[in-house]
Amino acid sequence: MQLRNALVIGLLSSFLIACSQEPAAPAETASPVTEEATSAASFTAEEIARWEATADNVTILRDRWGIPHIYGVSDADTVFGTLYAQAEDDFYRLETNYINAMGRLAEAEGESQLYRDLRMKLFIDPVDMQNQYEASPRWLKGLMDAFADGLNYYLHTHPEVEPRVIKKFEPWMALSFSEGSIGGDIERVNISRLRDFYDPGSMVAIAEVPFDGEPRGSNGFSIAPENTANGNALFLINPHTSFFFRSELHMVSEEGLNAYGAVTWGQFFIYQGFNENTGWMHTSSRADAIDEYLETIVQQDDGYYYEHGDGLRRLEEKVISLPYKAGDDMAEIEVTAYYSHHGPIIREDDGKWVSISLMQEPIKALSQSYGRTKANDYDEFAATMELRTNSSNNTVYADSDGNIAYWHGNFIPQRDPSF
Repeated sequence: MQLRNALVIGLLSSFLIACSQEPAAPAETASPVTEEATSAASFTAEEIARWEATADNVTILRDRWGIPHIYGVSDADTVFGTLYAQAEDDFYRLETNYINAMGRLAEAEGESQLYRDLRMKLFIDPVDMQNQYEASPRWLKGLMDAFADGLNYYLHTHPEVEPRVIKKFEPWMALSFSEGSIGGDIERVNISRLRDFYDPGSMVAIAEVPFDGEPRGSNGFSIAPENTANGNALFLINPHTSFFFRSELHMVSEEGLNAYGAVTWGQFFIYQGFNENTGWMHTSSRADAIDEYLETIVQQDDGYYYEHGDGLRRLEEKVISLPYKAGDDMAEIEVTAYYSHHGPIIREDDGKWVSISLMQEPIKALSQSYGRTKANDYDEFAATMELRTNSSNNTVYADSDGNIAYWHGNFIPQRDPSF
């Protein structure tokens, strides 16, 4: 991997989209950097050889602000370099996003995170994620492989870095974190009420989210050519997040990838930004994309049932293990979770058990997130929106042809109109 500091001029936070220029080609560099370090993780000689071969196809340039510009032969090469560069910048935040997404935060931070982990594990099952990885299209599997390889190569070349939980990244993990916004759908599940249902009378404290009095909700502005002085569309991205919630970078490959913008730590797509022809950003949506159901429970000798139509259905039971850090040791509790055909049970209301149904299409969600990064015009961008998996966000858009667009949400459940 060629790593160099370079001056890159002309990349702006807000931009006149019709004036996008070709990015500067990577500067000539010396022979690739070699690392003799070995990682404490269990990496095979075959894996290391594969990573080194991929690294030979990647150049990372950093401009005067330290922003990485990643050049690869293939899209997968660029993804490899993108994750490597993100890990260089903030491995802690990157790993934490995946620890949280997979319901493993208590393994790093202790029992106060147990029910946050349970909330995630009600929806994220590693076995299911692995099966979905195997069922993914070849092109997407290649990007997920590159995602894991780039992070593991970073750990291999930086043995001084000690992961809190994830010693080795696996490709399927990318499917657990395909949502790049500051608050995904799962945040609607109240952790305190989840704890009260599954562990009534529990003395386990729940880690509180620090109070942030600043109003939430991003802003995006698309201005049509007829309303601008020079006749070009204007596009402004104004995300309302904490300052370091996302990284900023530039991804280029010889397969047509050329995009710049904000990437949520650990992901391999531009969440909001622009390429040579299109620009996109997201704001928090209040579209009604989540359903909750009141289940009437009937307890019988062999378990719990719920009323459905004129009969009863048995609740599915699933034992979920929740390891947690206890001082210098590890401990574990087990929780028996309940599911109706609608989804997991998350609380009790007035004697009824409440199940929840969220949009859960990780393959389509990751495909949509990456696909919009390479969309060259409105038709291609709109085609990615037809996958309808960006359930928690609105989308603002502009392009070099003068088109502007707004999507209010992107997914609405099909519901019985009689309700």
